[in-house]
Amino acid sequence: MITDTHTHLYSSQFDEDRNEMIQRAKEAGVSRFFIPAIDSSYTERMFDLEKNYPNDVFLMMGLHPTSVKENYQEELAHVKEWLDKRDFYAIGEIGIDLYWDKTFLPQQQEAFRTQIQWAKEKKLPIVIHCRDAFDEIFEVLETEKGEDLFGVFHCFTGTLEQAEKAISYNMKLGIGGVATFKNGKIDKFLNQIDIKHIVLETDSPYLAPTPYRGKRNESSYITNVVDKLVDIYGLTFDEISEITTQNSKDVFGV
Repeated sequence: MITDTHTHLYSSQFDEDRNEMIQRAKEAGVSRFFIPAIDSSYTERMFDLEKNYPNDVFLMMGLHPTSVKENYQEELAHVKEWLDKRDFYAIGEIGIDLYWDKTFLPQQQEAFRTQIQWAKEKKLPIVIHCRDAFDEIFEVLETEKGEDLFGVFHCFTGTLEQAEKAISYNMKLGIGGVATFKNGKIDKFLNQIDIKHIVLETDSPYLAPTPYRGKRNESSYITNVVDKLVDIYGLTFDEISEITTQNSKDVFGV
């Protein structure tokens, strides 16, 4: 059993072949799909996905940092409303993204901190989005650290030092297609990270692994990531699948 801890199955890129795409993933051994939120414009699509695949998908709720704009307070209110209304498996994806725009950094920091505190109240893991913002992310985590802070550092692309720091905050590292890239870099030091700290993800439809790089990603391609970890850790395909799925259970509680 393989767990995809981060996949946007509700993406419009899958509208033409969602059933077939999910079936391909199941045939490849993927039986658990964790679905991150972005903002209120995707909420209904997430719920439709859950309705259509009730035994396969596990929903998160949260406000993505690139959706933190002038109306971020309204978006946060939407998140809180749903967190109080029903159960979710994590708060995510949340964090800081300074790649596209630094205009709303203070608002991103506030939204990140606020959602971390909600996660603590609900005893839920967080799923962190970080792009060009390791220092800013760690600054917030440092003030919020504790036994009640835990989760996944989604799409980890940092250095060994940054990996160790993320782990020190009770974060698993979400490893996906980047590990298969020639210039991905993380494959050079992952063998120095105990596999108990690793979970698998695709971030589909984004970041397709080699040999599909540049094309639409899908959950079945996670097997290419497993193959890469087989090379890195010297374990079998089944061992990688089993260990990382157990790691995901430790985080999400299911």
